[in-house]
Amino acid sequence: MHSGVLLGCYRAEKPQAAEPNLASVPNTPLRTNQQNPERLSTPSTLVTATGDSVKQLLSTRKCQGCNFRGADLDKVDLNGVDLSNAILIDADLDETNLSNANFSGADLTDADLGKANLTGANLSRANFTKADLEDANLTNANVTDATFTGADLERVIGLRR
Repeated sequence: MHSGVLLGCYRAEKPQAAEPNLASVPNTPLRTNQQNPERLSTPSTLVTATGDSVKQLLSTRKCQGCNFRGADLDKVDLNGVDLSNAILIDADLDETNLSNANFSGADLTDADLGKANLTGANLSRANFTKADLEDANLTNANVTDATFTGADLERVIGLRR
């Protein structure tokens, strides 16, 4: 049985023909080993991401529409990244630096953002349904049309709706 981070980008124009051979795919969490490929779930419109994709995100600071479902990004410095329209469902962003990041239109349903720094972030149209934002800092964040249904907003700093 394989488990791991789901990571990839949506590419409708180039569907992948077959599921990759998973016999040699390591199960190392993203935050501790960025050299190993991670397994993506089907559908075939998702592409397999490697440590190179993560390196690209960290070097270019953008990955619009990418799939980080269930990713372990706990305590990572993602200051100023552009993850607009990204899928971050069930992602672990606990104590992550997301200041000045662009999450417009991103889906953060059930994500863990406890103690995350979202100072000055663009969260417009983002979906935080059932997300954990306890003790997060949203000072000067743009939350226009963001959804917080069922989210844990206990001790959130600077949230203005």
